[in-house]
Amino acid sequence: MRSYFSLLLAAGLLLPVIAAAEAPAGWFLAGTDPTAYKVSRDASVTHDGKKSASLTSIGASKGFGTLMQAFVPRDYRGKRVRLSAWVKASDVKDWAGVWMRVDGADKKVLSFDNMQSRAIKGTKEWSRYEVVLDVGDSATNVAFGLLLSGEGTLWISGISMQPVDKSVPTTSPSLNDVSQEPKNLDFAQ
Repeated sequence: MRSYFSLLLAAGLLLPVIAAAEAPAGWFLAGTDPTAYKVSRDASVTHDGKKSASLTSIGASKGFGTLMQAFVPRDYRGKRVRLSAWVKASDVKDWAGVWMRVDGADKKVLSFDNMQSRAIKGTKEWSRYEVVLDVGDSATNVAFGLLLSGEGTLWISGISMQPVDKSVPTTSPSLNDVSQEPKNLDFAQ
């Protein structure tokens, strides 16, 4: 079940913030409460010698912040795509995740995953995370990034986006996983 925050993200109802000077080129800070977060490039925290970007809470948040970007998916239409990234976490109190959303005409969400069901929490050393989605032929936009809900700090590095074979399962919650009728209403099971 998606949270209120993930529904806002999926619907494209984010509060964008003008790219700060600290944000890496091509990236920007957005979310439901972006003023409670800051982003920066970080040359001191690296993964395999590569620089990282950080997303940090800077005050009490009533929502989430995301370091993100979006693009027109010309080369990805009709393909299954894996977004992978290395993420390090420090004191994540609520939850965090790598996310990707595929939009169609009129901002209709075609596929979405923000890792909420397998969230990053607490303090973790560098770990690789993946989101795999189908980018339909009618896709007009792909947005992706790193999301932090609540307090904590995240670093992201080594991001890649590549088409994968259809044998690689998607990570998006599927409508096929939703029951087609009520079950166990008498709690007999």
